Amino acid sequence: MLNTLIVGASGYAGVELATYLNRHPHMNITALAVSAQSADAGKRLSDLHPQLKGVLDMTLQPLSDPAEYAGKVDVVFLATAHEVSHDLAPEFLQAGCVVFDLSGAFRVNDADFYTQFYGFTHQHQAWLDKAVYGLAEWNHEQIKEAQLIAVPGCYPTAAQLALKPLLKANLLDTTQWPVINATSGVSGAGRKASTKTSFCEVSLQPYGIFNHRHHPEIASHLGTSVIFTPHLGSFPRGILETITCRLQAGVTQEDVAEAFHTAYQDKPLVRLYDQDVPSIKAVVGLPFCDIGFAVQGEHLIVVSAEDNLLKGASSQAVQCLNIRFGFPETLSLL
Repeated sequence: MLNTLIVGASGYAGVELATYLNRHPHMNITALAVSAQSADAGKRLSDLHPQLKGVLDMTLQPLSDPAEYAGKVDVVFLATAHEVSHDLAPEFLQAGCVVFDLSGAFRVNDADFYTQFYGFTHQHQAWLDKAVYGLAEWNHEQIKEAQLIAVPGCYPTAAQLALKPLLKANLLDTTQWPVINATSGVSGAGRKASTKTSFCEVSLQPYGIFNHRHHPEIASHLGTSVIFTPHLGSFPRGILETITCRLQAGVTQEDVAEAFHTAYQDKPLVRLYDQDVPSIKAVVGLPFCDIGFAVQGEHLIVVSAEDNLLKGASSQAVQCLNIRFGFPETLSLL
């Protein structure tokens, strides 16, 4: 039995993590924590998220000193802001914990990336060098050996799962950059109240054009340039990405189908569509990424859908946990 701590447990991704880990047969939740300044400190998780009443009634502990958990927990999940994870992760790692970080603090091994896109100077290059990017379907072997797993962002997960098989099979003409149009529900902005994400204020609109921090994360891990435009939609959760590409001359629909089948035939949390295309409705509340496509001549459109809080965050973190410790990959997820 592994003892675990969830930091940031009151947020949307944090409560999903707590739900999965609470029913995981090999995990014991030692504590649920929030920052010492959080208004949620001292409250029960089930008071904030009533669906857990009678299921997970633990009190949210204020985290003031990570050292108090040294020797008490084996695994730490950080569902925290990027700057917070940047400071906390090394302390838990130094104590010998395996850390799964849901923030962007260790996703890209380039210190300048954090200065430009996250607004802080990264102080832990040694851990950046050791961090493994937790794209579960593609980095399985590296995850098995890692102490620090940087769980990918929600937009990058859907984009990379859609594009990596095509790039690996050399099916794309990358002189025409893949164009990713992505729409997310408002839960992607977190639980903190804001007029920008108030349900009555949100309309379908693009944001972060050419400067969203997930753009360089996608391009870095794909190894190719892309155009990425995120949109905020007036629905609670889920991501749908419509990706337009140009195929190499002579590539057929059958070639595309074979590339996806080869990549994901033994991957239980990616579902491939033969004819229809995915929808958000099909993935909300589930740990899958659904992928479909259509070909016309040299043009390819790939559609990728996931729950941003699950495959785009917490369920992928648990999937990485299962890989890291040799458990069945879908344990507690299905």
